[in-house]
Amino acid sequence: MEANPDEPHGAAVVADGFGLKGPRGWVFREVGLRAAPGSLVAIEGPSGSGRTCLLLALTGRMKAHEGHAEVAGLRLPRRMAAVRRISALGPVPGVSDLDPALTVDEHLRERALLQRRYDGSVRALVRHPAERAAATRARIDEALAAAGLDRDALPKSGRTSVRDLERLEALRLSVALALIGRPRVLALDDTDLKLSDADRAEAWALLRSVADAGTTVLAVCSEAPEGALRITTTAGDGASADADGEPTGTGAEDADETDDPDDTDDTDDADAQATDEPQDAAEAGTSAQAADEDRPGTDGGAPDARSGGDTPAAQATDETDSTDDTEDTGNTIEEGESDAFAETGRA
Repeated sequence: MEANPDEPHGAAVVADGFGLKGPRGWVFREVGLRAAPGSLVAIEGPSGSGRTCLLLALTGRMKAHEGHAEVAGLRLPRRMAAVRRISALGPVPGVSDLDPALTVDEHLRERALLQRRYDGSVRALVRHPAERAAATRARIDEALAAAGLDRDALPKSGRTSVRDLERLEALRLSVALALIGRPRVLALDDTDLKLSDADRAEAWALLRSVADAGTTVLAVCSEAPEGALRITTTAGDGASADADGEPTGTGAEDADETDDPDDTDDTDDADAQATDEPQDAAEAGTSAQAADEDRPGTDGGAPDARSGGDTPAAQATDETDSTDDTEDTGNTIEEGESDAFAETGRA
């Protein structure tokens, strides 16, 4: 795909001390990057090392907490919305997945309509329908050619469902969908996942051709190809997080791990005090129970002589019986009144 000389294409990506912190600690930190427009940047590292978060942060889709970065002169994280407008996502699991039930043509038409509706100019919206349709077809053909996807070579041409595509074909379709908007930055995740050596070589050749056309490409992978600008996010180094998401090799962490004798003594005293408190509470509970057993008028003790031999339980029983008698009398009176009223009504 050739760059449009009338529009600025490609974007320089610069990062200095870039870091993002999650609920469990630092996902990545101290990332430095200098990439010219039209560069192929490979974010290399194992799964779980923060490589996808770094990809999304550099494209304005996650907010960093340390350092700063610039994309086409737009400073992150302050200008995240502006960076999103000039960047596009290829395949990113959980973010830009293809719908397996839709066909290739349906994906392309949907993306073209969304692009025209939300990113197109007002002048383009008032053009004649035939002109708009021709422009849409031209943009789709341009993106397909740049992604190297031939619809006629598919099993059912454009009516082929996404679930029937091979892994490399699905990758090409995702790239084509992203290129419909003519972005200055293209970002992809899991570029070489589940690809054979031959398909991996074709995938990197595709991305290199996109970069040569002027678009800056950020691609997450497990092994970076030769000739690409490499960023390693291996867990445990200074620019990434360890397996638990905690930063490694920082001065603050080293200070926390240093044993302080005074702190140890205070901790031992607190532990001893916490151990003695449950024992004291248990002894107090035992003494209170023994005192209750010896107290007159309670279970296990002699009845109180001043109460006339009636225990509180007996008094409560008498009160209950009195209440029941009152309720029975009230019910009898109400029933008598009801009978009298019925007889009066019949008379």
